Amino acid sequence: MGKLLWIIIVALIAFWLIGFAMKIGGGLIHLLLVIAGIVFVIQLLTGRRSV
Repeated sequence: MGKLLWIIIVALIAFWLIGFAMKIGGGLIHLLLVIAGIVFVIQLLTGRRSV
């Protein structure tokens, strides 16, 4: 689950940068990026570390 979350976060950041550079995507990609950031912070605070 942790790797999948990282893949989603990286993909959203990449899409956000592409949309920001090309002025496409509107507010939806920003909303998705904020949601990904919140999930990321929650995972950092409550997630378990696996080695």
